[in-house]
Amino acid sequence: MSERKVLSKYYPPDFDPSALTRRRGGPKPAGPKVQTVRVAAPFSMRCTSCGEYIYKGRKFNARKETPQEERYLGIQIFRFYIRCTRCSAEITYKTDPKNNDYAMEKGAKRNTEPWRQQELADETDEQRLDRLEREMAEEEENEEKNAMAELEQATADAHRDMAVADALDKIRSRTALREKAAKDGVDLAAPAVADTTLEEERTRRRQDEEDAEYARRAIAEARARELEEKEKERKREEGRRKQPAMPQPQKRKLDAPSMPALKLLKKATSNAAAAAATKPAPVEQKGPLVAYGSDSDDE
Repeated sequence: MSERKVLSKYYPPDFDPSALTRRRGGPKPAGPKVQTVRVAAPFSMRCTSCGEYIYKGRKFNARKETPQEERYLGIQIFRFYIRCTRCSAEITYKTDPKNNDYAMEKGAKRNTEPWRQQELADETDEQRLDRLEREMAEEEENEEKNAMAELEQATADAHRDMAVADALDKIRSRTALREKAAKDGVDLAAPAVADTTLEEERTRRRQDEEDAEYARRAIAEARARELEEKEKERKREEGRRKQPAMPQPQKRKLDAPSMPALKLLKKATSNAAAAAATKPAPVEQKGPLVAYGSDSDDE
């Protein structure tokens, strides 16, 4: 909304008109002309600070600078300032009227440069051979540097591992010595006798070395036994896995007759016995009459 029309405006007592920075028609700032424009990346590039890839056509709010002293055959050269989308590092490129292209200045590295292809196409055989030899020499030098760096790193790692192993052995030997002294009832914290002779000192050192060697051997033997047990256990486990399981013989069970079948068998047996008991004896048949006589026939 616009301001309402008023007849008077309030000015504080400490108002100083000369403190105002905005003036119409005042002196223009010296130096190249700079303005904010909306531009797209003219080529694909990679930020040298963080390695971010910026593709061609990515839009930026850039500062466009017009340096008056930079011209090519009367053509004005413009410089653009953009910032990386990842680390906000400043990237600068400018127009290149000579090659009808853009030239990268700082902050990023261009991925493709078309005019270099033209230079390679125009070079002679001798120039090409010289360039290839130079590139091969640079590659061999880089490989030698990398090999030396890897060798130095491997040597440093080996020295560090050896130092760690030595420190660990010292700790283990000291622990074994303390345990042995505790078993023998010797107090290692007691101060040494002032009048100890040189022979006693040598004897003590030799004893310490023997104890340390004994501790190392004991630890090595324990490790060897443990590894041997593990190897035996692994072989037994492999043999157990490879050996096929023997099938167990199974006993066949005879099917017992069911209860209804037993009842029917008993019933049939009892019926047969009852029928045999109740059957009547056979009647004996007499032969036919052969001679029959009566008194009436004789007469």
